[in-house]
Amino acid sequence: MTDLPLLALFALLAGFIDAVAGGGGLIQVPALFNALPAESAATVFGTNKGASIFGTGNAAWRFARRIQIPWDIALPAAASAFVFSFIGAATVAWLPKDVVRPLVLMLMIVVVVYTLLKPDFGQLQGKALAPERVRAWALAVGAALGFYDGFFGPGAGSFMIFAFVGIFGLDFLRASSAAKIVNLSTNAAALSYFVPAGHVLWLIALTMAVFNIAGAFVGARLALRHGSGFVRWVFLAVSTVLIGKFGYDTLFSLFQ
Repeated sequence: MTDLPLLALFALLAGFIDAVAGGGGLIQVPALFNALPAESAATVFGTNKGASIFGTGNAAWRFARRIQIPWDIALPAAASAFVFSFIGAATVAWLPKDVVRPLVLMLMIVVVVYTLLKPDFGQLQGKALAPERVRAWALAVGAALGFYDGFFGPGAGSFMIFAFVGIFGLDFLRASSAAKIVNLSTNAAALSYFVPAGHVLWLIALTMAVFNIAGAFVGARLALRHGSGFVRWVFLAVSTVLIGKFGYDTLFSLFQ
């Protein structure tokens, strides 16, 4: 309980980052692991999802009020992501995460380099997919990233934004809004697994949720006010930090 004010501060920052470009789990999950050393990993992840779903929901609601969310992309992706996020959570027990970390590191480097080399990437609406191909691609993207979010998690929001920009031709702002809908779905899927199993510390989760909502409120307002350029730079900053974290974790696991 003495760590609760510090956890609230981390939840505030995580909500802000999540609302703009994804990646709030990079802040909130390590904070919970440090504050709850005696708890299982499942309880830490369950408490994190119990807090973050409120901030994600608030950001999604604010985006939906101000801009036209591409529902033809977001809804099929969210439905697919819900199913595969639950499947991803169920595979944690038998698939070692150390296998995934180097692959995620390489993918994040590609994402950042590509975004830096193409300054106009995601700044304006790009070439859209043919209407008959949108649903199939949305289901595929939702399945892949939903599974990843349920199984591993860090960087899922950033990957979603990159996929929505690169595949569907959305600008960064609309891609971020679509990612919030999918993130809301994956969080709900994870909680449908964690809550019945008793892996959510509700006093901590709800306290953090209040601050997560506050951070999401500020992040969504700034994103809507400053547009795709602002989202792009926050996206690059978060992705760069993720690369640093995954690089450190990968080297640590090799020399351990």
